[in-house]
Amino acid sequence: MTIVSDTEVAARAPYSTVLRKGETLAIVDLGGNQAVDFLCYDAADTAKRYSAAATISAQRNIFLTTGSVLRTGEGAPLLTVVGDTCGRHDTIGGACSKESNSLRYGQHTRYQHACVENFLTEGAKWGLAKRDLVSNVNWYMNVPVEQDGTLGIVDGISAPGMEVKLRAETDVLVLVSNCPQINNPCNGFDPTPVRMIVTGGDV
Repeated sequence: MTIVSDTEVAARAPYSTVLRKGETLAIVDLGGNQAVDFLCYDAADTAKRYSAAATISAQRNIFLTTGSVLRTGEGAPLLTVVGDTCGRHDTIGGACSKESNSLRYGQHTRYQHACVENFLTEGAKWGLAKRDLVSNVNWYMNVPVEQDGTLGIVDGISAPGMEVKLRAETDVLVLVSNCPQINNPCNGFDPTPVRMIVTGGDV
């Protein structure tokens, strides 16, 4: 396979790229226990974007792993998970923001950097704005659902070097926030870098 790009994304930083149909993106958790917030759009028409509801409904499971297909609201496939050494990824925990941080953890956290701000900064490079942000995927984030329906954000199940691989089923714009959250255990209270490797051809 030909390496198209190989980028280390710093802790707390955003990242974006356009994957061409057939290319694969590997997201590598370098330090372990690092949540990677993720959005994706049809590169030719960003009104067609990842839908958590359509994705969950089609696979009848709230977690993503090998074989999962990330779909638009119309049900069209954007990305397929073709490899996963972690085993389970979150679709319902959402992205941290200044507003949610202050609500959950107190007003003193309002000025901490958050994933929504990363998405807005990086999305602006592609003509996207706040109205274009939807419910996101959280690679490597551990959000168990308890028997009473409550959610938890708990210690991750990832480890250094684990990776998830996504194959583009069409040309896809990818937005990433390497989560800066320090108020819950989703990053082990210590955000770390991740690696994004784009390769051409089949896996």
